Amino acid sequence: MQGKLIIFSAPSGAGKTTIVWHLLKKFPELAFSISATTRPPRAGEVNGKDYYFVSKEDFLHRVARHEFVEFEEVYSGSFYGTLMSELDRIWEEGKHVVFDIDVEGGLRLKRKYPDRALAIFVQPPSLERLRERLSGRGTDTAEKLEERIQKASRELAYAPRFDTVLVNDQLDRACLEAEQLVGSFLAKKT
Repeated sequence: MQGKLIIFSAPSGAGKTTIVWHLLKKFPELAFSISATTRPPRAGEVNGKDYYFVSKEDFLHRVARHEFVEFEEVYSGSFYGTLMSELDRIWEEGKHVVFDIDVEGGLRLKRKYPDRALAIFVQPPSLERLRERLSGRGTDTAEKLEERIQKASRELAYAPRFDTVLVNDQLDRACLEAEQLVGSFLAKKT
């Protein structure tokens, strides 16, 4: 079996992570791609489950050794990337990879695996609702929150470059629509 890639990208706070974890419960043939990052863990995050937390120096060494399928400096000083070893691990288990990834990284993956990937852009109902969701998390300073909102407004312009746009104005409906999209894609022959 040739493994497929299901890519969920969105501005921070749009709900992509919640949708991805919903799908992982519904589709046993999916496995989550754990990204590597240089940012520190948030409360409750576990190394090797939520992310591979690595130093900036280690991250850049891995970049130099071409160990990443894709990577980028998502926020100033914070690098994120997908290790090729992570894809190999999941495909060796006979599963398909599902990503919760930033917009540019998602598009890079789609370009690299055009026939094996479904790229879904999760769109928030509005920037105002996105701001409410992000500030409700209580994890960011006012300055960091503003940086995320500015980045989100730029990322929304990328939506047409994805295979499909999933508007998350009501989570239950968005999860159901995601199930239908993923189920159809997995049923297709590549």
